Amino acid sequence: MDISIRRILDVLEQSLPLALQESYDHSGIQVGNPKGLATGVLLAVDITEAVLEEAVSCGCNLIIAHHPLLFKSIKEITGANYIQRCVQYAIKQDLTIYAAHTNADNAGKGLNVLLAEKFALQAVRPLQPMSDMLLKLVCYVPQAHAERLRRSLWDAGAGHIGAYDRCSYNLEGHGTFRAGSSAHPFVGETGKLHTEAEVQVSVILPRYLQHRVEQALIQNHPYEEPTYDFVPLANQWQQAGAGIVGDLPEAINPTLFLQRVKAIFGAQTISYSECMTEKIKRVAICGGAGAFLWREARRAGADAFITGEAKYNDYFDVEGHPMLVTVGHYESELAATELFSRIISDKFPNFDVHLSNICANPVHYL
Repeated sequence: MDISIRRILDVLEQSLPLALQESYDHSGIQVGNPKGLATGVLLAVDITEAVLEEAVSCGCNLIIAHHPLLFKSIKEITGANYIQRCVQYAIKQDLTIYAAHTNADNAGKGLNVLLAEKFALQAVRPLQPMSDMLLKLVCYVPQAHAERLRRSLWDAGAGHIGAYDRCSYNLEGHGTFRAGSSAHPFVGETGKLHTEAEVQVSVILPRYLQHRVEQALIQNHPYEEPTYDFVPLANQWQQAGAGIVGDLPEAINPTLFLQRVKAIFGAQTISYSECMTEKIKRVAICGGAGAFLWREARRAGADAFITGEAKYNDYFDVEGHPMLVTVGHYESELAATELFSRIISDKFPNFDVHLSNICANPVHYL
């Protein structure tokens, strides 16, 4: 089947919006031109020369990785290190390299949610919800057109609150206006004051969808000059953020819990701090270098906090509340390839999707 690279990336970004990445990050297209047709996609945690060679051998011209190849800026491409050599190789082989990093971590159906699924956590929520990401749209529309407008706003992505969708607040009232000589009013007459029965429609939306929602409003509103406002909200966005916390179906003893952690992540070895509770029930998780969230895990009442790596003093500082468990940075994010595969295969079930067989983990164990 003929699918453009851009279409595949659009599908991925619908679930893992680039707007959710942290300010220091560099997710998105790293190398290549997304306008061409995709011959196949290889999914990996990291980009290395071996991974790129694997893509070519599999007939894939698109590589989607969790970690960006170009995380820091480079000023020359001379082949002096593996990053530069990867760029050179990708260009020569006409490969497109894409990264979904902290946007995949923070997304409401992202990496940490997948990790929570593996532990069957219940009543999950972000450990550190994102802030300054929500807007409220307030607009006014004739009563007979309110339903059509609401549906168009919902279809554009507005109106999601927690586990609910198609949310709106509607207040009936009357609007007044007088059309000028150059106007072409939908109702009323030029030069005469008109009063119209209207509905004030309010919906919540993430900030990154503002343009799409605004276009839906303009295209589906009957007035020549619709009146509307986008109001920034200080509310935390409980559908996206760093880390995740939830409850195990049943409380288990720490030793059994640690064995389960090791098995789920396929870790050769794990590290953990003292545990101050006899049973583990509430668990917090953050893939990668997430130890900075241990205080959030404590505030959330977590008995254990799993992440990829931590500093030596972090194991002291937690004081067993919660038990800090580290499984290795690579091991904690290996499930990113499974996440990407789910998203792409769900939309394109017959497309050629490969999970990399190359272990790019730079850390070796004896």
